[in-house]
Amino acid sequence: MRPVANPARTPRAFTIVELLTVMSIIVILIGLLVPALNKAKKFATNVKQMAQLRSIDAAIELFSNEFGGYPDSGSLDPTGAPYCGSMRLAEAIMGKDLLGCHANTLFRRDGLGPGGVQLYPPNPTAANLSARKGPYLQAENANAYRLRQIYGDGGAGSFLPDTFVLCDVYERQMASGEKTGMPILYYKANTANNLHDPNVASSMTITDSRGNIYNYHDNQALLTLGKPWEASGSTATPHNLTDPLRFFRNTRSDKISTTDRPYRPDSYILISAGWDGEYGTADDICNFEWKYRE
Repeated sequence: MRPVANPARTPRAFTIVELLTVMSIIVILIGLLVPALNKAKKFATNVKQMAQLRSIDAAIELFSNEFGGYPDSGSLDPTGAPYCGSMRLAEAIMGKDLLGCHANTLFRRDGLGPGGVQLYPPNPTAANLSARKGPYLQAENANAYRLRQIYGDGGAGSFLPDTFVLCDVYERQMASGEKTGMPILYYKANTANNLHDPNVASSMTITDSRGNIYNYHDNQALLTLGKPWEASGSTATPHNLTDPLRFFRNTRSDKISTTDRPYRPDSYILISAGWDGEYGTADDICNFEWKYRE
């Protein structure tokens, strides 16, 4: 006799309905998980950015101890050449070649010192290196990039394309082909002034802040270079912070109610473009309590 098959042992395949049900559950779970992972990644990167700003704070204090004050953030060097706050910050902390800031620096964009001596030669001598201070951050951790690496060839505007700036940690693929963050903006307080008045913004100039503690012009030329992931060698969309009113609103301290005062009126402010790479938006990370105001 032929054996009778045991129905209980007969292999049973999944039905189409069961497969679709399982796949739907997996898709739903992924849809719930991905935003949570992105949020966690964003939070972790923000923490990393705040740590970088604290490192820069410490480096600036070391510079101040050595040089007797914070580096200036004016948009022009002593010869009138474009050399903005972000670039001065990088030279003060790292030097123009990342080997330290020369003790005789005049913060000229061409690197010349007193008597026209080149303070940052291509092949510095031992005597030259011994006259350097710092660097106050390790080169591997400074996140220093040349402007051409960020904005591409022809995209640095009136600035020298090989000038270094310190970039934030929100790296993205730029039109230059490099993967970098955006430059950290640096504004030094003018402690001789006591205003934070946006009403005089239209009359402010590169050299005259009209009594304001901070001059929004200090990094204005860099901001007008726009978003370097959009274009290379052409004009990209300018950042929101090019609007002086937005600069004043978002750097105003809420701690003082009797009059308008900026954050850190006795030192300096640092501004990172944040996750979206655009300055003057809600996700900017700063060395003060950034509260976004339209």
